[in-house]
Parts: sequence; C-alpha cells; structure tokens
Amino acid sequence: MAEVQHEIDFVEVKAEDIIGARTQGWGAFTKATTWTIVAVAVLLLVLNACVA
Repeated sequence: MAEVQHEIDFVEVKAEDIIGARTQGWGAFTKATTWTIVAVAVLLLVLNACVA
C-alpha cells in the first residue's frame, strides 16, 4: 500500500472571525428550542383534552 502524505496548515482563528456564525447558530438553536417546547405543550394539552 502506498503511503499517503497529508499536509495540514494551522492558522490562527480569532473570535471576530467566527463570532457571527456562532451567534447565528445560537439564535437558531434557541428559536428551535422555544418552538419545540410550545409544540410539546400544545400536544400535551390536546392529548389531555382527548382523555378527559
């Protein structure tokens, strides 16, 4: 088998470079969490109404 030569360049990552993507990701996560909690609450209320 032939040897594979990999070359990896390590560069400095500054907070300013990634803060936008991280902030956008956090916003999407919190919005999805909020809607999931609301959907589960509505589902539980509907199931409770069907049983009663």
